[in-house]
Amino acid sequence: MELLTDEQRKLLEERLDYDLMLADESGRYRVNVGYFDGHVGATIRILPTQLRPIKELLLPDTVRDLAHRRKGLVLITGATSQGKTTTLAAMIDEVNATQEKHVITIEDPIEYVHVNKLGIVRQREIGKDTQSFHTGLRAALRQDPDVIAIGEMRDYETIKIALTAAETGVLVLSTLHVISIDKILERLLSYAPAGDEEQLRFLLAESLQGIIHQELVPTVDGKQRVACEILVITSAVKNIIRRKDSFFLRSVIETGKKHGMVTMEESITSLLEQKAITEGVAKSILANYK
Repeated sequence: MELLTDEQRKLLEERLDYDLMLADESGRYRVNVGYFDGHVGATIRILPTQLRPIKELLLPDTVRDLAHRRKGLVLITGATSQGKTTTLAAMIDEVNATQEKHVITIEDPIEYVHVNKLGIVRQREIGKDTQSFHTGLRAALRQDPDVIAIGEMRDYETIKIALTAAETGVLVLSTLHVISIDKILERLLSYAPAGDEEQLRFLLAESLQGIIHQELVPTVDGKQRVACEILVITSAVKNIIRRKDSFFLRSVIETGKKHGMVTMEESITSLLEQKAITEGVAKSILANYK
């Protein structure tokens, strides 16, 4: 409890869980404080002191191309702790380093600190700089942004405002917890109240630019590499979204190499050819993509 201010203690008692960032001379830490069997405990994650650019993460060129889109929505998806925030930070850094753009981030909490380069990056933290993702996003639209980065899509209001912003000329980057790309429509539509599904599907078809779905794969040297599949939105994909036929997305990715699409099988095969991962790891990952 000594980690928390009086206000933070009060919020912990109300919510029973509380997330915060801490920094000292040694580094930066993401902390989740909560109750465990009636006792207060904390889970502490050590964060990298410097963000890693797209090139260093060895991500496909399509990720860089999507970061250079002028408008629309780009999603980074995957399960928990699969490096989505790191990829999001790398895409923000790509914009910041190469374009004179105004970038506003809304994060809970801020994990990577950006320094202005060719662009300007202004970071806002939930609970400190703004009340919630959707209130921060609504305010950001009045702050003349070129790019808005949302730490996570968590509720329908945030999704709807983000899609509206993407449709009206802002590039929106965000993450979403989902187990595979072909489940993306079900996941997003699950947030919509009855009667709003059609509108949400229409906004998705008009605004979505691409989806990067990734997994962190253990390597032979005891580290991790990103394996990913990428869906780039084409007219065929827009029709699939409008019809809600998400099970066809897998076949679109498999035949969409000329558009920059990447299958998980291609990504894993590349890691195998580089001798970065074992056959056993490759089989265990690909078993979920058949």
